[in-house]
Amino acid sequence: MSTRQPGDTNPTHPGPIFVKGADGGLNPFDAKNGYASEAELQKLIADHPELLRGDQMDPEDPRRWLLIGREVGIPGGLGQSDRWSIDHVFIDHDAVPTLIEVKRSSDARIRREVVGQLIEYAANAKRHWPANRLEQLAASPTQTPSTRRF
Repeated sequence: MSTRQPGDTNPTHPGPIFVKGADGGLNPFDAKNGYASEAELQKLIADHPELLRGDQMDPEDPRRWLLIGREVGIPGGLGQSDRWSIDHVFIDHDAVPTLIEVKRSSDARIRREVVGQLIEYAANAKRHWPANRLEQLAASPTQTPSTRRF
């Protein structure tokens, strides 16, 4: 039995999940109802990067993220056009990139396939993105949210 409460920031336990309420605020997630779509969860993550648990990586200096791109193309090879797209690209306050791919729990694919997909995306991005790709994303008005914050 878990004694975890909403807002618990203990890095040894997963944090709570939130949804956007009618008032625009974040409310604890009701697991019985789930999200209507992956797009809904993608928008929540884009609008509220604080949902990403930066304290799990370093409790002394929790990661803070800035969204620099959504649906960012990833080529399948050097000089090739984009083969895939990653849902979100964030950078943290140390300029370390974080790639986010959103999947609903009702997605029937096994977890191994989904994790493999993300590893393939990250490997191809590292290998085939130009050296300045993250800088291009951060500077692009079409990729950058209107409100920038860490």
